[in-house]
Amino acid sequence: MPTEIKTANIKWVEKMKFVGTGPSGKSIVMDTPELSGGDGSAVTPGELVLIGLGGCTAVDVVSILNKMRVPLRDLKVDIEAEPVDTHPKTYKRIKIIYKFYGCNDHNKAKKAVGLSKEKYCSVSVMLSKSAEMRHEIVFED
Repeated sequence: MPTEIKTANIKWVEKMKFVGTGPSGKSIVMDTPELSGGDGSAVTPGELVLIGLGGCTAVDVVSILNKMRVPLRDLKVDIEAEPVDTHPKTYKRIKIIYKFYGCNDHNKAKKAVGLSKEKYCSVSVMLSKSAEMRHEIVFED
């Protein structure tokens, strides 16, 4: 069976503003800071990579915990990334901080993070090929 090809389309709007449309047909606006010719009105493509990473792993963790029947009041994922000094401006270090609120099973939460990191989050796996990835887990009441 042939592999399904995913397509995304990018349309230039004005200055350095673009609209990207994914395979689902949903769109997002991207822009660059004023120093780069844009007006800074939307996320940059580099920021979008970090948002995608956070969203990918957050979806995994919540889904895994739901399957494990672990109640959770809230989850916040913070991404800290350090870019290289030269072009292309890839990231050399990325830290993902998971903040669990109202989670009473810390071991299962840690297992969910591990499964996301090692098996399910394709964005994390891709970025780990070029960046040092670190993870931190924080539990709050």
